[in-house]
Amino acid sequence: MRRLLPSLACLLLTLTACGGSGDGGGGGSGGQDPIKIGLIVSLTGNYTPLGSEDKKAVELAVEQVNAQGGLLGRKVELVTRDDKTAPDQGIVAYNQIKGEIDALIGPVFSNSALAVEPLAERDKMPYLSLAPAQEQVEPIKKHIFVTPALSSMYAERFLQYIQAEGIKTIAVGWDSKSAYSVSGHEAMVELAPKYGVTIAVDEPYETTTSDFSPMFTHVRESQAEALVFWGSGAPGVTAAKQYVASGLKTPLFLTASQASKLWLEPMGAAAEGMTVQSAIGVVGEHLPDGKQKQVIEQMAKPYEEKHGYPPPQFAQDGYSASLLLFEAIRKAGSTDKTKIQQALETMDLITPNGRFRYSATDHSGLSPEYISVNTVKDGKFVPTEWAKEQLAKTVSALG
Repeated sequence: MRRLLPSLACLLLTLTACGGSGDGGGGGSGGQDPIKIGLIVSLTGNYTPLGSEDKKAVELAVEQVNAQGGLLGRKVELVTRDDKTAPDQGIVAYNQIKGEIDALIGPVFSNSALAVEPLAERDKMPYLSLAPAQEQVEPIKKHIFVTPALSSMYAERFLQYIQAEGIKTIAVGWDSKSAYSVSGHEAMVELAPKYGVTIAVDEPYETTTSDFSPMFTHVRESQAEALVFWGSGAPGVTAAKQYVASGLKTPLFLTASQASKLWLEPMGAAAEGMTVQSAIGVVGEHLPDGKQKQVIEQMAKPYEEKHGYPPPQFAQDGYSASLLLFEAIRKAGSTDKTKIQQALETMDLITPNGRFRYSATDHSGLSPEYISVNTVKDGKFVPTEWAKEQLAKTVSALG
């Protein structure tokens, strides 16, 4: 029987029948040597806000698993490097640590993740990416798995919501220099007809863009009933602030890259009423009781106690990746890379990001039903009524 709840969750929640231990070594490590997990994230550069939250979450997961005795009777050790939000530095970071790690988590920057991917595949390194770009897993690469919902899933979830709201015509703004944004835009263009949606304004920009007024002018002159903005890091704040200043009345829809206090705080009261997507874990307090909420709380409560605020979108990704990798090592009974890869391909596990069901033909594992569409209320992300209804159905099916 496949295990739905992570073993770490079972330990922390004092659930039963969640065993599965072993003392096997492998992958060149001695029996009592630490299991070394590589973490490459952006700790400097444009994606620092994303990478720093991933790092905090992975560190929390490692602390928790070590407090319960580690994995296979061995402690887990994190080997962290900064990709500086640059693909070439991601490659440098990977080459620095590849010889000492048993598996890899990261990067969060899609362009960097795509640069590291062929190296990890060549080295048969089990690699859980924190970036949502589609190209990482389409086509399938044997050792590459993705933790966030893919860009195409965020696109489809927005289109489902847009259809439910009776919106027929939209505008789309997208960062032509971001693999995440490009993938999301392409999926939105492809899927829009399926949901009876027309894209009236299709507006690219670049990550370094500082003036979004031309985009808002084009939207104002169109028949668009909503503006869907694809962007990560600084552009999400800059564009949202300028949107408010522009007086544009067309509702602004933002993707999950803005589901963080690092967007909320600089926006302040101006964010009220905006629509922002997120992983299900970001809105865990609004879910019915059950397995999904238990796993979210396993992360959220200690994270907030430690850092003083709820875990944002990126933290959900880092923690989920950790649970998936820990469980794969348990199932493999070893740090042998081939066995970990095989364990990942048979994974069925509930994490703060939702239920993952990896397979030989699916290395993303999630579905759009684990994405929430939220409204900002009193400085917090609150699921829309549509999202509350959809998420309740999803989590109820998990028990």
